[in-house]
Amino acid sequence: MRHSSTSPGRRLLPLLLAAAACSSSAPPPVANTSWSLTLHGDSAATPHPVRGPAWAIAIHGGAGTIARDAPAAELAAYRTSLERALTVGRDMLAKDATALDVCEAVVRVLEDDPLFNAGRGAACNERGGHELDASIMDGATLRCGAVAGVTTVRHPISLARKVMTETKHVLLMGSGAEEFATSVGVERVPNDWFTTERRRQMLDEVLRERAAKKTAAATPLLRAAACGTVGCVVRDGKGDLAAATSTGGLTGKKFGRVGDSPIVGAGNYANRFAAVSGTGTGEQFLRHTVARSIAARMEFGGQTLAQAADAVVMHELDRDDGGVIAIDGAGNMVAVYSSDGMYRGFADADGRFEVAIFER
Repeated sequence: MRHSSTSPGRRLLPLLLAAAACSSSAPPPVANTSWSLTLHGDSAATPHPVRGPAWAIAIHGGAGTIARDAPAAELAAYRTSLERALTVGRDMLAKDATALDVCEAVVRVLEDDPLFNAGRGAACNERGGHELDASIMDGATLRCGAVAGVTTVRHPISLARKVMTETKHVLLMGSGAEEFATSVGVERVPNDWFTTERRRQMLDEVLRERAAKKTAAATPLLRAAACGTVGCVVRDGKGDLAAATSTGGLTGKKFGRVGDSPIVGAGNYANRFAAVSGTGTGEQFLRHTVARSIAARMEFGGQTLAQAADAVVMHELDRDDGGVIAIDGAGNMVAVYSSDGMYRGFADADGRFEVAIFER
């Protein structure tokens, strides 16, 4: 490693420049005209102009999608499910609901939808059971709550919010989280309630591939099994941000494995600068503290939301590691992903309402 020395005057200049940069790191103002981008690969799609939306919402149903040539009815089913969840959020925001309330409500809808890897339809661990993770965060106060490895809670996102509001803790796991669920009276279901035939098929294929120790390119079903999660990020009418993420985890995961979704700063994060929800290879999101890194790039580096999300997802993570949805204090929204697609949707007070799976 090479070191160099400088005179006192030369040492002082970088400090002054750093101080000036820090003094300018204020939350992005609510602009009169802003831009919302959907990024994919190394390029941005055509910007979608918005003009100071009073509120905005983005949702995702996971990165790593079904094949582009899947039956039209199957593709339509995913779009319908995304539209259903997005409509719940849009209607709540139009009635002045808070960002936290909207995030929880929308994720609950996605947790009940068997098409997605959260709640009913959650991935199976290697023993065929289900262990669910979720977290929620209030960007205005940094209050947050999370649960990991719950097995009988119908809506893990609601239990995560209970952790935030009714305990002094952030994360409860396993049997302790189950005991807490009993004490606060959230809805419970048998573990097999989460199972769907498609998830069983995914597990069977993963276990077959694992037993054969194959390293060939994954089939479409295996690619879909490797990713998943649902999430929602919101800027409400007061300008507050919130984020929520829920998942069944990785198909065929070791019993007790915890990914990024319930870890604040990795798969979910919100502050004054950005709200972020991630989806993809949880271990990679943990290693790179993806959600917090995006917000930090904005806060300390002066990057825009699109620049920060692109830098982390496209240049720090590996190809096919997944992606994020994110929103900033001005209502700008992005979906950045390196996988073939991401189930996603956007809506705002200016009338934008759209869902997508692949790049247009």
